[in-house]
Amino acid sequence: YSVGDNENSLSSLEIIVPRDLADGFVNNKRESYKFKFQKIFDQEAKQDVVFDSIAKPVAECVLAGYNGTIFAYGQTGSGKTFTITGGAERYSDRGIIPRTLSYIFDQLQKDSSKVYTTHVSYLEIYNECGYDLLDPRHEASRLEDLPKVTIMEDSDQNIHLKNLSLQQATNEEEALNLLFLGDTNRMIAETPVNQASTRSHCIFTIHLSSKEPGSATIRRSKLHLVDLAGSERVAKTGVGGHLLTEAKYINLSLHYLEQVIIALAEKNRSHIPYRNSMMTSVLRDSLGGNCMTTMIATLSIDKRNIDECISTCRFAQRVALIKNEVVLNEEIDPRLMIVRLKKEIQELKDELELVTGKQRTSELSQEELLQLDELIEAYLEDNDPDSTLDVGADIRKIKYCFVHVKQLLNNSKISDKKLLSQHISEEEDTNREAGEEELKKLKELLQQRDNEINILVNMLKKEKKKAQDALLQLNAASAGSTVLEHSLSVNLEESQSPSGCFNLKEAKDFRSSVHKLPFLSRQTGGKMSLGCQEAFEVFKQDHADSITIEDNKQLLKQRFTEARCLGEKLNEVRNKINHLKGEITQRRIQRAALAVSSPSEEPNTLDPVEEKLRTQIEEEKKSYETMFNRLKVLKVEIEHLQLLTEKVKMKLQKDFEDWWSEEAINLQV
Repeated sequence: YSVGDNENSLSSLEIIVPRDLADGFVNNKRESYKFKFQKIFDQEAKQDVVFDSIAKPVAECVLAGYNGTIFAYGQTGSGKTFTITGGAERYSDRGIIPRTLSYIFDQLQKDSSKVYTTHVSYLEIYNECGYDLLDPRHEASRLEDLPKVTIMEDSDQNIHLKNLSLQQATNEEEALNLLFLGDTNRMIAETPVNQASTRSHCIFTIHLSSKEPGSATIRRSKLHLVDLAGSERVAKTGVGGHLLTEAKYINLSLHYLEQVIIALAEKNRSHIPYRNSMMTSVLRDSLGGNCMTTMIATLSIDKRNIDECISTCRFAQRVALIKNEVVLNEEIDPRLMIVRLKKEIQELKDELELVTGKQRTSELSQEELLQLDELIEAYLEDNDPDSTLDVGADIRKIKYCFVHVKQLLNNSKISDKKLLSQHISEEEDTNREAGEEELKKLKELLQQRDNEINILVNMLKKEKKKAQDALLQLNAASAGSTVLEHSLSVNLEESQSPSGCFNLKEAKDFRSSVHKLPFLSRQTGGKMSLGCQEAFEVFKQDHADSITIEDNKQLLKQRFTEARCLGEKLNEVRNKINHLKGEITQRRIQRAALAVSSPSEEPNTLDPVEEKLRTQIEEEKKSYETMFNRLKVLKVEIEHLQLLTEKVKMKLQKDFEDWWSEEAINLQV
């Protein structure tokens, strides 16, 4: 195969299949297949490059209020799940979903002009049945006992999913925790083609709503990130049993997806078979509606997979022929609309009564009288000459306002001098309050920064203590294994002595009890036995994931060291800012004393020393803000690395338990 990249036009992929001489001299099979794509990535492409080229433009459209979809299609083992979700070994292997979540929440934090609300859902379609991957009952119940997600359609042909939960995520950490929870509950099995093959279609959806303060318009958008199960030829893989049933459902749903794509590509087609499968029903808008859709075709370029590669490329070319009409998803907030219409109805009624001359005979209520008093008081206290007193078109309210204002003028005995002095005192109070308010804000900001630094320092101390405790437990485990070996050797010596009556059957029972010990202790809630711990250490050294755990530990150690250094530098910068503020205060005191002793000098001249100190404070504040932002980025990376390490540890422990059970059974046999 060969790849032709051109910056001005589309990239091209050409696959050449030489003719087989075994088929005879008369052979009309095609030798060259050429396909065009917007972008082609080789096997060495990094995850950040894929995200910037594919997912970032779609995420920007979702933030602007448009719907978006990204789905990966290809045969099993070609890298769909790695592209969409990512790998668990390294932080740089994060896929499109975690990088999109990080990008979206970063943009939401920067945009303070709107109020955003973010929800997340995770749907799994396994054997043509829908399940909620975020359901907390997943771990405690069997798959058959969980409620199935069903499709419901309203009168406008909009799709609604019953039993699919929407979880609110206020920040990136909560969204990533929901993603890891859903990935843990996915259906994964080992096949002859792929050691960890996903046996279901999964749709991770981000629901985003935005609203400007005071506006009645709401923008709602959603982003589907779809990881399709891989197609496979049963005759080639030779699977059976449950794997065969799963492969049938996977291939059937992908067949229906291709039917929908073919129907959408035909211009004169009146019926689109969306209802043939659950996946095409859920993705109706993404395939042929109001959505900006991007498809990723993953290929496993190999001689035995060449037919699947050509089929995948042909499917991608059909998808490229579909054109969706994308519109901005805006709607009016119904609650604000109801309030506005009620107010408009009341104003029209008042104007109609004023025009027709029909006066109301009922008296004003006590609540209406209090409201009028407040309006009159605010109108009289307002110093703006263009201000108006708006009480509507009700003649009763107009008459009451005239009477009330007349009473206030008759009872008023305030002189011009008193009004002038009151005006001056109000200005002084306003200036003093403004100064106190600014000082209070600065104190609150400083206290907030102190609290954030203390929290980060405490986090570093806790992580350091955890590392020390883990080291102590490791030393204790090694010491315990030595004691156990000594005790076993003593028992064997006693069994060989003439005085001992330890026969072969008792030795076999004792050995089986030793192998059953860790499982009995785990069932009773105790800790792992010493022999099991020693075996676990040997198993961990030979396991492939131990290198990944050590690499993550080293990376975590580097990030913790960097975070600790940043915390110390932040404290130094803060102390320096306080010291500079103290110097400014001392400078002002000195100038004030000098002005009292020498009244001839002008007190309002600018002090160059004070201006220099202020410049230094601004520079230190910028440095403080830069280091603080870096510390926040480190916090997110440390949390993500901790989650990855914990996931790999759980997998290592599960593999050890399976191996230990097999060894115990072999010894008993």
